[in-house]
Amino acid sequence: MAPKDTVNSVYTPPAPGNTATRNDAPADSPPAPRKKADKNGRKLNRKTLLAINIVSVIAGLAAWTAFSAVGIVGLPGPLEVLIRGGEVLADGTLGEDTGASLARVLSGFLIGSLLAIPVGFIMGWYQVGRAIIEPWVQFFRTIPPLALLPLVMVTMGIGETPKIFVIFLAAFLSCVISTYQGVVSVDKTLINAARVLGAGSYVIFMRVVVPASSPFILVGMRIGLGAGWATVVAAELIAAPNGLGMRMQQAQQFYDMPTILVNVIVIGILGLVMDRLLLMIEAHLTRWQERR
Repeated sequence: MAPKDTVNSVYTPPAPGNTATRNDAPADSPPAPRKKADKNGRKLNRKTLLAINIVSVIAGLAAWTAFSAVGIVGLPGPLEVLIRGGEVLADGTLGEDTGASLARVLSGFLIGSLLAIPVGFIMGWYQVGRAIIEPWVQFFRTIPPLALLPLVMVTMGIGETPKIFVIFLAAFLSCVISTYQGVVSVDKTLINAARVLGAGSYVIFMRVVVPASSPFILVGMRIGLGAGWATVVAAELIAAPNGLGMRMQQAQQFYDMPTILVNVIVIGILGLVMDRLLLMIEAHLTRWQERR
């Protein structure tokens, strides 16, 4: 009896010269086009993002103008603030205060970040180092740096040292935790694979742990930068001869809202520019990382 013709019968390959495959699709046919990403997953180009940023800024200024026009809490309008900003810029006050605050923030932030990175690596890579350092880091992390400002001023005086120290402490605590978390979060598979390939501890640390921890480090630096600006404004409210925070307190006594807003805007612009610089560094150092 002849066997039945079923779907499990032996497949006969096509004759030579016949390019048809089993599903009768040409072998040299181009691949099917990929489906376009939906609107939620589509990646916007730089021009589109820039246009959205500009529209957002214009909308914010329009809302600010509307709030000031209806007299909400005596808020001055953008034009009045712009005029006041030109005045304090022309007499040199704004430049002096901006330079003083920027120098304090950069000093404390750079010292804190440069010290936090090796300390975080020690905590994450060596268990003995973690056991020694972690209790102190966690203890001081629960204390706001500004709470230590009176003690610091009593012990260090009212000069620049106490202000830079509290900024250093804010940046250090933010960055050291992120660096430590980055080291302990490195995929163990990568470390084991490097060991199988014959890499020693030093090579594993430099070629695997450090690159994998870079995103965490830069996130900690961004957080520390914001904490540094918040700390310097509060520190300048106490016994500071100059600075954006000191000028805001002085303007508060005379209910000078335009001057207060000028200094607030300058702080926001400086913080935004510094944050974007860190984002550029992060994009350069973590080019291997897949991004949305």
